[in-house]
Amino acid sequence: MTSIFRTELTPLSFLERSAIVFPDKVGIIHGDREITYAEMADHTTRLATALRASGIEAGDRVAFLCPNTPEMLIAHFAVPLIQGVLVAINTRLAPMEIQYILDHSGAKILVGDTELLANLGPVVNDLKTVTEIVAIDDTGTSVAFDATAYDDLLARGSTDPLPWTVDDEERTISINYTSGTTGRPKGVMYTHRGAYLNALAEIIHSNHSPESVYLWTLPMFHCNGWCTTWGVTGIGGTHVCLRQVDPTEIWSLIDTKGVTHFNAAPTVLIGLTNSPEAHPFPRPITITTAGAPPSPTIIEAVEGLGATLVHVYGLTETYGPHTVCELQPGVSDLDVTDRASFLARQGVSYITAEPTRVVDEAMNDVARDATEMGEVVMRGNNVMKGYFDAPEATEEAFRGGMFHSGDIAVWHPDNYIDLRDRSKDIVISGGENISTIEVERAIETHPAVLESAVVAVPHEKWGERPKAFVVLKEGHSVDGAEVIAHVRERLARFKAPDTVDIVAALPKTSTGKIQKYVLRDREWEGQERHIN
Repeated sequence: MTSIFRTELTPLSFLERSAIVFPDKVGIIHGDREITYAEMADHTTRLATALRASGIEAGDRVAFLCPNTPEMLIAHFAVPLIQGVLVAINTRLAPMEIQYILDHSGAKILVGDTELLANLGPVVNDLKTVTEIVAIDDTGTSVAFDATAYDDLLARGSTDPLPWTVDDEERTISINYTSGTTGRPKGVMYTHRGAYLNALAEIIHSNHSPESVYLWTLPMFHCNGWCTTWGVTGIGGTHVCLRQVDPTEIWSLIDTKGVTHFNAAPTVLIGLTNSPEAHPFPRPITITTAGAPPSPTIIEAVEGLGATLVHVYGLTETYGPHTVCELQPGVSDLDVTDRASFLARQGVSYITAEPTRVVDEAMNDVARDATEMGEVVMRGNNVMKGYFDAPEATEEAFRGGMFHSGDIAVWHPDNYIDLRDRSKDIVISGGENISTIEVERAIETHPAVLESAVVAVPHEKWGERPKAFVVLKEGHSVDGAEVIAHVRERLARFKAPDTVDIVAALPKTSTGKIQKYVLRDREWEGQERHIN
């Protein structure tokens, strides 16, 4: 029976609390700007009421195309404050990819940073549902099309109080688009309940406190910043914004702003530890990492500077991190190689999630012998509501009553999972997922290309990068550089292959299916590929 005293779970309550408990505390730092929690709450309310005055109703989607700025952070509270749905767009996407997301989500308003909006000229007149574009000028960049100034949008609002509540905790709070493995991005729906619980888990597993000073090296558009947009706010920590990852700037902020926490893929840690500015951290720092298991070299380098590493694993469909490699007694005393071997595991479920399983094709648990492989499946509060406007894809993802990750793992006797491969050939480059199918489709729009296959190949800095194998049509000629340029015109630059081999034929099964593993295994010969 539902109690009359029950309230709906929502991360909106986190900002309400911090504005009450820490009204004069600096909640956000961005360059010379400092915003207290009371000011953050007022800005949130003003933006929310301004969006309502602009025609946004409950359930409507509002898109933000911004780097890690205060406005992007505040949007995580302002849009859902009027029961709207936030669509935070990957800032690295090409204009046509952004257009697809805006159209598919049905976003009514696009709020963007002028530096990013300036690239949308080729598609801005073709947007199907966006009725207004709002420009935030953080860098002095201008746009060549009509856009409402952010301050003019805010002028439509007020700071008259709104309730920091939601009518239904299963209401969608955000839609995060992921390329997945189908080429076309899918919109992953998060709920207020799921965001609330995962934010609490981030606080717990990354050891946040009111003294936390969190540096935004992780994009806020990525799984809503792994829900730390809401979590750090909830604990009353301080957000330090960072427009783009730059080792020199990171070191400067660590030294001058009292940074205690940040989240980063191993490639960011490589850049940080190898920077000329690298030096022992001036205070204990907790670094939560995902995207690839931390190598012995990275562990030794980061710990040598005085940091503690937390290794997590998850997908966009699981609100970002879903498992954590919890340290067991004695692990800290192991030598760096053995410690790295343990830390490479994806571990066990977050405290707010149901136990993660590894299953065979019949949905039976595999043996916990660290040998038998199966697929990682999850369910519970920290798994998506479903894919937006894609019921068939949702049904397929949840077949058998569990969310199917598509990741292959073994199960250790101590219940820790340990990934072995990705079943759908995703390339994980610097923490970014790249769909090989999407890249292949772009390659095959070239008039000289007959067919192609894209696989992950090792890369010293990014962990792995896409490489293409291309078969040309008879009588046609093209070189690898032209193919790469062709892809870069259609997709974000980071998705384009670094190298292209023109080949006579691709390895195939008897039924004509391309055997990507043959190509991939050849490229990784003599090297171990860690997948996360």
